[in-house]
Amino acid sequence: MTELKQTPGLTKVLQRTPLYAAHAALKARLVEFGGWEMPLNYGSQLDEHRAVRTEAGMFDVSHMCVIDVTSSAGSQGAQTFFRYAAANNVDKLKATGRALYSCLLNSAGGVVDDVILYFFNEDFFRIVVNAATAPHDINWLNQLKEQLEFDASIDLKIHVRRDLAMLAVQGPQAREKVWQVVPVAENGSQALKPFGFTVVPNTPFGEMMLARTGYTGEDGFELIVPSETVESLWQALNQVGVRPCGLGARDTLRLEAGMNLYGQDMDEHTSPLDSGLRWSVDLAAARDFVGKEALLRAGQHTAWVGLILRPNGSAGGVLRAHQKVITPEGEGEITSGTFSPTLRQSIALARVPLNVCVGMTVQVQIRDKLVPASVVSLPFVRHGKVLVS
Repeated sequence: MTELKQTPGLTKVLQRTPLYAAHAALKARLVEFGGWEMPLNYGSQLDEHRAVRTEAGMFDVSHMCVIDVTSSAGSQGAQTFFRYAAANNVDKLKATGRALYSCLLNSAGGVVDDVILYFFNEDFFRIVVNAATAPHDINWLNQLKEQLEFDASIDLKIHVRRDLAMLAVQGPQAREKVWQVVPVAENGSQALKPFGFTVVPNTPFGEMMLARTGYTGEDGFELIVPSETVESLWQALNQVGVRPCGLGARDTLRLEAGMNLYGQDMDEHTSPLDSGLRWSVDLAAARDFVGKEALLRAGQHTAWVGLILRPNGSAGGVLRAHQKVITPEGEGEITSGTFSPTLRQSIALARVPLNVCVGMTVQVQIRDKLVPASVVSLPFVRHGKVLVS
């Protein structure tokens, strides 16, 4: 899907997705992200953000890595593998066409990566992993495969699908726009619930996997197609009014939706219990999984909250990652922060002492000033509606 190329003005050799030419034609501002040359915006980041909240926008997410894990028919080896490899419980996936968000943990309970697992059957799972962590994830999965020491009759394969590309089409009009471009997909996907997916074999863009998932807090699909057809899909969606959007809008959208960014809000040294991801870790089931013992032993040390910089503190700047949070219970730290286009206020995700609760006022150190911020529950915004005050 990609080849290594030297980007003018940059010192690193970056990878490019099959949509690089389309981004360049739209005069996108290109930046490095996880070793890839990706569009930050195509002009107004604010307009891109608003398009997703009110209409429909699309993101090139082909830098993310699709991995198929399969086992010999009838062996249930793939499901056995993910019972051990994933912190969430894949036994929750009872029927083909359901997906599950989970963390992959190391033995110390740190987050190797956060992934979505797609269940085809007990012998076929597809996962999508983050771009920057993909090489490490692939090595990690192969190490776990060796640890499980499958019976010789179980042929477990980990297949990296760099022949596939991925688009995220998000917003209140997203699904209708996709059906305009791929009408054969409407019947199979109209009834999909969130975290459901279907595969449509004969679209104008080849076999297409449509998943009702996303990273914006809005409805829509993530579409996986052959890399050689993704540009024609991109152009067709653009022609029906789906606005191209870059990493800048994707970041403000996900932050408003209270969604974590790997490497910033969580990493291999941070427990998911301290990153607002307890809901994605199944500690109750009897099964063992990588990192379970460490999580049970350590427990939760911090609370995961939202912060809003209050008007009387707005002159103090914008909430950003790594700023110190001073609370009556001790100190914490902002992990992600930005100016919210929807709230028109500065917002942040923060890791704070356990006894800090919603409704408290805390102080954030911005340069040499302490500015007040309110502790709120997450998310800030979902489906276009502001959920905090």
